[in-house]
Amino acid sequence: KKEPVLIRKGLVTSTLILIPIAIVLTVFSIYSLFSIKTVTVDPKLREISGIEFDKKQRLWAINDSGDGPILYMLNRDGSIAREVTVSNAKNVDWEDMTQNQFGHFFLGDFGNNDNDRRWLTIYKIENPIDIKTDTTKAEIIKFTYPQMEEGEIKPEDKNYDLEAFVEFKRHLYLFTKNRTKPFDGITKLYKVGDHAANFDAELIGEFKTCTTLEKLCWITSAAISPNREKLVLLDSTSLWLFENFDGDNFFNGDVSRIDLGIITQKEAVTFYDDNTLVFTDEEFKGLVGGNVYEVKLDQVKRNVIKYPQQNDSERTAK
Repeated sequence: KKEPVLIRKGLVTSTLILIPIAIVLTVFSIYSLFSIKTVTVDPKLREISGIEFDKKQRLWAINDSGDGPILYMLNRDGSIAREVTVSNAKNVDWEDMTQNQFGHFFLGDFGNNDNDRRWLTIYKIENPIDIKTDTTKAEIIKFTYPQMEEGEIKPEDKNYDLEAFVEFKRHLYLFTKNRTKPFDGITKLYKVGDHAANFDAELIGEFKTCTTLEKLCWITSAAISPNREKLVLLDSTSLWLFENFDGDNFFNGDVSRIDLGIITQKEAVTFYDDNTLVFTDEEFKGLVGGNVYEVKLDQVKRNVIKYPQQNDSERTAK
């Protein structure tokens, strides 16, 4: 008859042990993120969704669908130094920025939360250091997914949202934000041209981040290093680093994961130089987020992802 009492005592003891451990882990997670914080951005950029450094190492940013077709140049303290409007553009759902080696910026208007946009847009603008006024015009790149069926997309096929891309060797590479149900954690890699035209996006690969919880595993931004030798993908908790890849087969080289600490809505990442990554998170009700963070690749801990022997096209993280 004493067994239930002993069980209850055991549960109480376990709880008393686990609660302090959970508190310690949470505090450490918070510290891990905020120890690499550099500045807080202007409140006007509370929904920051893309960032990029120009050739003079000045940081530019965009907001997502809650804003106009505007680029913001930031001061080092996070305040806004300048605004440039893309006069022939709309901000339906701007989600990421990238640039080519000539410094031309690409702005991705390809957010597709409901998987119902059939044609998506990328705006290509001149190198920002050459923009002398508060407006500029863009080349317009359009693309669609040939695999996307007409009508409503089935829940298990909802992998046509997009928040991440990079430029590489005169092409743009797009990494999808997976909204499948059940969630399978796969980001698909598509390829389109880098000039004004209508393209069918070419599916060339895929990579599985995780399946623990979809909002933790969504790919929300991408960046490629200035020397074009490193690629990173961002999610709410991690940076996924790809190195030693062959051509544009980004997933066939070495892969590692960098833990970013506490969960926040991390939405934008870029390289400052070949060793330094900068990322941002969106502000959440004035409590957390709205910050810029910096990671040095030669100083941060990396968790190497190991794969079983398999074809390059089948490589996925476990």
